[in-house]
Amino acid sequence: MSYIEAKAKYAALGVDTDAAIERLKTVPVALHCWQGDDVRGFDTDPTKPLTGGIQTTGNYPGRARTPEELMADIDQVIALVPGQVKMNLHASYAIFDEENGGWVDRDKLEPKHFKKWVDFCKERGLGCDFNPTFFSHPMCDPLTLSSPNEETRRFWVEHGKACVRISQYLADELGQPCVMNIWAGDGYKDIPADRIGPRLRYKQSFDEILSEPFDKTKVYPCAESKVFGIGVESYTVGSAEWCLKYAASRDDCISLMDNGHYHPTEVVSDKISAVLAFDKKMALHVTRGVRWDSDQVVLFDDETKEICKEIVRCGGLDRVFIALDYFDASINRVSAWVTGFRNLQKALLSALLEPHALLTQLQNEGNFTKLMVMQEELKTMPFGEIWEEYCRRCGKPLDGRWFPMIEAYERDVQAKRG
Repeated sequence: MSYIEAKAKYAALGVDTDAAIERLKTVPVALHCWQGDDVRGFDTDPTKPLTGGIQTTGNYPGRARTPEELMADIDQVIALVPGQVKMNLHASYAIFDEENGGWVDRDKLEPKHFKKWVDFCKERGLGCDFNPTFFSHPMCDPLTLSSPNEETRRFWVEHGKACVRISQYLADELGQPCVMNIWAGDGYKDIPADRIGPRLRYKQSFDEILSEPFDKTKVYPCAESKVFGIGVESYTVGSAEWCLKYAASRDDCISLMDNGHYHPTEVVSDKISAVLAFDKKMALHVTRGVRWDSDQVVLFDDETKEICKEIVRCGGLDRVFIALDYFDASINRVSAWVTGFRNLQKALLSALLEPHALLTQLQNEGNFTKLMVMQEELKTMPFGEIWEEYCRRCGKPLDGRWFPMIEAYERDVQAKRG
């Protein structure tokens, strides 16, 4: 079937495929830098293990070891994915050299340590989001923002404030909003004696971080929750309830939901409309958890599709900040990046091709029989032809044509890294 024929089939349902394609071109999706080097970063000893609830599995060859290698890999991703790419950096990816004074610890980070990332983004027309890095550091005791040790807590508060300044710098330099996501894996492996104390200190730390001046129209701090993690199986300070209540208590912080950070029977797709009923903005980390927060490559699966449907149905394309967050070291890392990004784009396009008004009318009329029939028949609509047209209009390779480019890049570039 040609695109023209597929377009006509959707038009019969009241769906304008050209409009859907053009709309998707304008939706930024943040590409996470940490897929390329297994969350190692450039500010600590790369031979030491990750800590603070972060873990990667696998040892596939070709991991990026330097900023230059990581940027080259990101360029390869950008060449192979359709849509509007935005960068997403962790603070641990600061670039230190003689020009900017060399290495400093995380509480002393400055915008100048991210100038090379700004130059990289400017050359490619990208915006950039940012994340403080509250893990894999000697000052994790293992708590950070909720630590009863004031020296520890103060170090991490100063890190957070430095990240506010860096986020403002990224927004000002790149002309796009910067989402600054705060997640710390604070908690306890076994049952704690005091649950409220750490949460009150966590709140105090957030308050102190957000006392750093920033432009609320350009920088969007987030509170990201989690159910549990490695080493914090019994209690997590920044729970879902804590993060939602904290974000609701302020006009300068929004909630961020990671769909790997909930109980396996919970789905973020059901939570999006609940948040957007009250909040003007929210943020998402789209990942794929298998039984727990395993951060596996995003697939074109049911929950990814439902998340994107809810964003579109709620009129949330301009209200929801979308970012990817996974890290798989068991397969080619560039391929993992490309696969996840393209699958999220597919899910967004599929959502834009849904005859939402018609389905809503059937629901409101109580015609659930026809609603079910239509929802099932939509699954066999010629979506593939619309996806191919979207790729063509973005000037990117179609499915079946991009993977040979990954194989060539692995052979010619990654395999030579040792």
